[in-house]
Amino acid sequence: MRSLSPDYLARLRFDTQQLATLRALGEYRGKQQLYVAQSPDVLNDLRQVAAVESTESSNRLEGVVVVAHRLKSLVLKNAAPQSRSEQEVAGYRDALSLIHESGSQMPFSEGTVLQLHGILYRYLPQPGGHWKATNNDIIARYRTALDQHLADPLVLVPLVVLDFLCGHPFPGGNGRMARLLTLQLLYHFDYAVGRFISLERIFEESKESYYETLEASSQHWHDAAHNIAPWLNYFWGALLRAYKEFEERVGAIERGRGAKGGRVRVEILRRQLPFSISEIEEACPGVSRDMVRVVLRAVKAEGLIEPNGKGRGAKWQHKQP
Repeated sequence: MRSLSPDYLARLRFDTQQLATLRALGEYRGKQQLYVAQSPDVLNDLRQVAAVESTESSNRLEGVVVVAHRLKSLVLKNAAPQSRSEQEVAGYRDALSLIHESGSQMPFSEGTVLQLHGILYRYLPQPGGHWKATNNDIIARYRTALDQHLADPLVLVPLVVLDFLCGHPFPGGNGRMARLLTLQLLYHFDYAVGRFISLERIFEESKESYYETLEASSQHWHDAAHNIAPWLNYFWGALLRAYKEFEERVGAIERGRGAKGGRVRVEILRRQLPFSISEIEEACPGVSRDMVRVVLRAVKAEGLIEPNGKGRGAKWQHKQP
């Protein structure tokens, strides 16, 4: 609320380093869109890992801990929650899943925020999805600032998060809600790195700075005399770290897949008798069936092999002249 008033936004000034960071984040957003368009299959593993890490870290920041094997089962929905901690983890899992599926289309509205809080508490005995008795005008202020282009979206998003935490609009779950809303609002502007790299893990790994900068920027918030710079610098730095990690991981996966693809190709071309996908899998440990299929299609497109049947029992052979 206080950070989103036109007067407060008009007073904001940014130094050369901050402006350079904003430009770098814009460039990484462009690269992210390119990776998603060109290498969608490369990103599946990253999505699953990020979901587990995000659920674990966001809850652990609030002191909620679940043992590793149960955590993965819960996040992958292979297990039902059996304790209070697991109920909290399952609620975050469901809210996070909704944001990853529909975050870019979901408006930042009172209904959406209450829906997410209700999901966060859906497995717990106390109900969620209800404001405290205090008035909450963050959403209206944000919409005004956005509609009137009073600041860059990468300025407005962390300001919303700070105001949300300072306003403390729910009886509980405000920290986790703030991190969920961070992801949702970033989706609105195509900063979707949180789908592939866990921002919550980055916040947890730097939790001293996370809490210190929030505390520093909340001083004098009620008088709209607070200094937003510590929190902005931390938030942008965390987002930049996520993008750098995303770029590194995609590169590593593509290099690894290139090596694995080469092994599969050699195995296919050295075969004389008709062979099945399963036989290639067995001969290339550590290579997924999807990778084998990708290479088979590529070698077929080169006119070197052809299938000699259809369905699960089909085999492949060198193309007859």
